[in-house]
Amino acid sequence: MNAQLPKLRVDKWLWQARFFKTRTLAAKVVTAGHVRVNGQKISKSSHSISPGDVLTFSQAKEIRVVRVEALGERRGPAPEAQQLYFDMSEPKEKILNSPRFEGKGRPSKRDRRNLDLMKRSRLED
Repeated sequence: MNAQLPKLRVDKWLWQARFFKTRTLAAKVVTAGHVRVNGQKISKSSHSISPGDVLTFSQAKEIRVVRVEALGERRGPAPEAQQLYFDMSEPKEKILNSPRFEGKGRPSKRDRRNLDLMKRSRLED
């Protein structure tokens, strides 16, 4: 009475969950040894995963840790892809060093002067 869990190739799942733009790119990341499944490094893109597995991989200069919730049947829209996993990564901190990130748009002349003064004082210290 041992029911078989459904399985899917790790490169195909990463592509369906929209972590990588192409399946070939996902396969390259896996074969380069940059993906871990349940803490074990894998190097074959044909490695099978099933719901409940935890994947750790790097994406855009950050480490992603996701738990597989479901296996997809196709590469669908982003809301559908987000239902395939639970993101266990630490939330990103927003950088507030520049007025651009505050939602104000381009800094005024006064803001630019203040930024220049702050940069100069850091260089002098």
